[in-house]
Amino acid sequence: MKLITSSAELTALQVQLKKENPQSILGFVPTMGALHEGHISLINAAKVSSDKVICSIFVNPTQFNNPKDLELYPSTLESDQKLVEQNGCDYLFVPSVKEIYPSGVDAPYSIDFEGLDLIMEGQFRPGHFNGVAMVVERLFALVNPDMAFFGRKDFQQVAIIKQMVRVRKLKLKIHVVETLRNQDGLALSSRNALLSEQEKNDALIVFKTLSMAREWSKTVTKTEILKLKLIDFFNSGKLKLEYLEIVDDLTLKPIVTIQKNCTCCIAAFCGNVRLIDNMSLS
Repeated sequence: MKLITSSAELTALQVQLKKENPQSILGFVPTMGALHEGHISLINAAKVSSDKVICSIFVNPTQFNNPKDLELYPSTLESDQKLVEQNGCDYLFVPSVKEIYPSGVDAPYSIDFEGLDLIMEGQFRPGHFNGVAMVVERLFALVNPDMAFFGRKDFQQVAIIKQMVRVRKLKLKIHVVETLRNQDGLALSSRNALLSEQEKNDALIVFKTLSMAREWSKTVTKTEILKLKLIDFFNSGKLKLEYLEIVDDLTLKPIVTIQKNCTCCIAAFCGNVRLIDNMSLS
């Protein structure tokens, strides 16, 4: 595996790859580090569909509307690098903030998300998705991949990135990989490293609630009634619920009755750690 830290090295790599094979497919897995098996599942998916795979590690400051959240975000670069190499990734891109934002992190950026950014995460984390789209667009410009791979756990983020690709008319495919969970159902997340064993057990109420949403939606078709039942069930646990929504998969707008292609989304606090998860009800 080759470590890359600059845009100049990326340009040289792109020239080399096209010289070796003009039809070569480059798959890209952008991450913020603190890697786990969920990230490895993205790399494995990229390996199946691509000739070469590049992973990036960059903790993006522009998507943290809470400075404490940025401070708490785990940093494990040395072990991350070993994990990526052990799992057959060809290249690892670890840029500096200056490399990603040569004009500074406060450089103006805007895009029409058509309302995708105003609900759920967008409501509770203002400016978050602008930062996400900003860094992903910059990474796409530097890496120039043919395909990019994202996890379904970040359901709304994937919708935002797809919208950015449409608006900017970028020529790459977005692949969405199913959420990887531990044996108890807890979605694998970098933030799990901040949880104690007891908190990880407490956090299972998220998966249990999503599972109940899928089961109950077979008979309870009115969304508001289903939401009340689910919130009541969730509150039997120890986590603090921030939101529970049932939304259309494409528009992310709340729905009145259960339909095909809808998803239940949850955000909650386990102690000081904010967790998100979702599950399709189809």
